[in-house]
Amino acid sequence: MARRNDHTREELIALTLSTVKEFLTDHPHHELSLRKIAGMIGYVPSTLVNIFGSYNLLLLRVVAQTVDELQAESVTALEPVQTPKQALYELAWCYHDFAKQNLYRWQLIFQHSMNGESLPEWQTERISQMTSMLENILEQLAPLRSEQERLEASRVLWAGVHGITLLSVDDMFYASTPVDGRQLIANLLDNYLETWQ
Repeated sequence: MARRNDHTREELIALTLSTVKEFLTDHPHHELSLRKIAGMIGYVPSTLVNIFGSYNLLLLRVVAQTVDELQAESVTALEPVQTPKQALYELAWCYHDFAKQNLYRWQLIFQHSMNGESLPEWQTERISQMTSMLENILEQLAPLRSEQERLEASRVLWAGVHGITLLSVDDMFYASTPVDGRQLIANLLDNYLETWQ
């Protein structure tokens, strides 16, 4: 078992988070525990509690890094885009593809619970940055719509894309032929924008 001073605080944080992310490459988060993570990195659970505050906050740090990666990929996906409409499609497809490629980390984003505690401001800001990307695209698409209308539309679209993505990553479309989640997202956006714009 490693001694506490074998790593600096920053090194231990990085080691812990990379170990959890590596585990989530092939396993769902409910197979993890504080004791299991501590064992994987050679420390005792109390050391991780001292560093992160709680198991819950440790997982939230993994969620934060995952959201950061999703945002970075979203920004990259939007760089070559010429029109707001194309940006909307690229953002939605990026969300879908990220979930397919990072299934268990993506699931953790939505299955993690603060168990009644308030979400830290550093995580609230991350979520706000992601949702504002969508709201900004909708403002470019329909500048005459009110802020409240754009907010509502952004949540409708996000809920629809999220639902399709959820069914896509779990392969739960219950169709006799393969269903392409990206095509369904395009269908959703086509039909919504036709009436909303």
